[in-house]
Amino acid sequence: MNREEYKGIVRPFLTDRRFHHSECVAEEAERLAKHYGADPEKAWIAGMLHDITKELSREEQLKKINEFGIILTDLEKGAPKLWHAITGAAYVRQVLHIDDPDIVDPVLYHTTARAEMTLPEKILYMADYVSADRTFDGVEALRETAHTDLDKAVLLGCQYTIEDLVSQQRPIHPNTMAGYNWCVMKQQISN
Repeated sequence: MNREEYKGIVRPFLTDRRFHHSECVAEEAERLAKHYGADPEKAWIAGMLHDITKELSREEQLKKINEFGIILTDLEKGAPKLWHAITGAAYVRQVLHIDDPDIVDPVLYHTTARAEMTLPEKILYMADYVSADRTFDGVEALRETAHTDLDKAVLLGCQYTIEDLVSQQRPIHPNTMAGYNWCVMKQQISN
């Protein structure tokens, strides 16, 4: 499939704002992939597809979870904001018939991160954080870090996510904690 075909697949699922976000993430993922030596086309595809099920209703998400045979953990059952990454990866694999782990796994882990992240997973995780449409306080510094030290940027992303969830007294996915710990240990080893 070419890029226009991927856009055509994603477009009906998303509002204009979310579709624009997906385009921005795809472009940023392609940039980061070129910078760090990953496959830019796969990075672009993962970026375009990463939020494909994001705007499905709670009921539609649950229908997809059942349809795809997904078993949620207790924490995931209580965290519907995480569902789109899980159903999105399943949609990419089962409906679009894309088996490439450099596309499917980044979609799956783009909200939580995880330990032992692959380069494509780190790229999508950060592209989603620092895409051109993002305007939160500190995004410019994080964007700069993403282009100079990807591992440090992932660590900061995990840290920001954890701090945000703690401030809201919401549970933290074990993958996020594992990703944070993994990043910290990598930083300590490299210093």
